Amino acid sequence: MTDDLPTLFAYDRWASTRMFEACRKVPVERYGEEIIPGWASLRSTVVHIVAATELWSRRFRELPTTGFIPESELLTIEATAKLSEANHDAFDQLVRNLTSERLAAPFTYKNLKGETATAPLWAALRHVVNHASYHRGQVASKLARLGVEAPVTDFVYYAIEQTVQAG
Repeated sequence: MTDDLPTLFAYDRWASTRMFEACRKVPVERYGEEIIPGWASLRSTVVHIVAATELWSRRFRELPTTGFIPESELLTIEATAKLSEANHDAFDQLVRNLTSERLAAPFTYKNLKGETATAPLWAALRHVVNHASYHRGQVASKLARLGVEAPVTDFVYYAIEQTVQAG
């Protein structure tokens, strides 16, 4: 179980990088635009992914959390990508030395409503990557509506790319 966490978070970094590369192809003036009435903008969806990941990173490192970073602080793709890289670096460091015992131990935190929640650490860590994958699917849909080809970010394609690179 411990061996797949670095791979899972490496995949998450790979998929996020591809998402940011595609988002950079959207004209700046269209990045914050509501694409279809009732849908969040591309920017707000990307910011949500990164802000939620940052919140979880703070929880795991036992740092104070007050909620999501507001979109108004991450108006450009570059600012959001920079925070995303910092998040990935924090998770790389966190998961590198986890033991099976630590992963199976309860992880308790307060959700955004202030309620206490407890789950095994392994489940909370996997949630971070699953959450980002879910919303990257929404980003792919928005990119297509903006005329930008969405990158392939499925886990199996990450594994294929890593296998090819390994020779």
